[in-house]
Amino acid sequence: MLARMRQRSGVPDIFDKVIAGERLTPAEGLRLFECRDLAALGAMATLVRERLNGDRAYYVINRHINYSNVCVNRCRFCAFSRPRGAPGAYELSLDEIFRIARASLAEPITEFHIVGGLHPELPLSYYEAMLRGLKEIAPAVHIQAFTAVEIAHIAGRLREAGLGSLPGGGAEVFAPELRRELCPTKLPGDDWLDVMRTAHELGLQSNATLLYGHIETPAQIIDHLDRLRALQDHTGGFMAFIPLAFHPENTAFEHLAGPTGRRDLQVMAVSRVYLDNFPHIKAFWIMLGVKLAQVALSFGADDLNGTVVRERITHAAGARTPEALPVDEMRALIEEAGRTPVERTTLYEPVEREQTRQGAAG
Repeated sequence: MLARMRQRSGVPDIFDKVIAGERLTPAEGLRLFECRDLAALGAMATLVRERLNGDRAYYVINRHINYSNVCVNRCRFCAFSRPRGAPGAYELSLDEIFRIARASLAEPITEFHIVGGLHPELPLSYYEAMLRGLKEIAPAVHIQAFTAVEIAHIAGRLREAGLGSLPGGGAEVFAPELRRELCPTKLPGDDWLDVMRTAHELGLQSNATLLYGHIETPAQIIDHLDRLRALQDHTGGFMAFIPLAFHPENTAFEHLAGPTGRRDLQVMAVSRVYLDNFPHIKAFWIMLGVKLAQVALSFGADDLNGTVVRERITHAAGARTPEALPVDEMRALIEEAGRTPVERTTLYEPVEREQTRQGAAG
């Protein structure tokens, strides 16, 4: 089977390197986009995925909290952000955030996932009080909060206040010429990498992302992946990579169609093969859709992300996906894809629950 796929791929030399566990060069990474057979590309990604994670597919029980959509950046691809005082602009008070957190504890969550806009007036004390208050309400729940862009904006003493790790947002595509088109006032790509380097050196782990399916080129994608791989070689601080499918509705690029399903799976597989030092690749079902995220488990992904509960950012750009995915449905999707569901913490420690043990025993 692998021999036939190797020949059909059109890149048999690269297929051989993947089988041997050898690192690809940027030029070879770019050639992966020329692979004629999507199934062959998926097979290469599956080899890497199963070498690292076997048949396990992870998920986390979490709650997204988007504390404000007020943002000084006016990224052209973003449908979430608003200037302060504009229709639809909001900022949650600490009491509102804590009320959301307390309500979330009705489920056995292990993570608060917190991101928002670059608010021009919220003081550092707001963020510190948010983290400390959440830790008082739920000491055992991990706080994954604030993209590198937000960290650069608010700086300072957040780890001491309770910050546990950083999400990977704000990376978009590192190519400067592309950022000038997409997000000219956002933190430059080199600075995003510097923030992550500093976070890793301080002991904070993080994720990393790529926003694709707009006006990027394959060469720019490989350059982005190559920079992430180089930083991971240096720090080892990235836990997972998340390819984010662009949703154009309500943005300056709403004339674009967004990525096709083939492009989604292609980027997922190329990312898995190229990022040989990243332990995990996430298929973020909020952006991909539940069905395609399930298929992505055969194209390199080993994580479906989380239950989420309520997500605002992608839905502001027209996402038609649900805003929450129950645990039993998440596990069923993974099992139907031929994988073994594993509940994890934010830091990828397995979570044992009584019903999980009973199911395994049965």
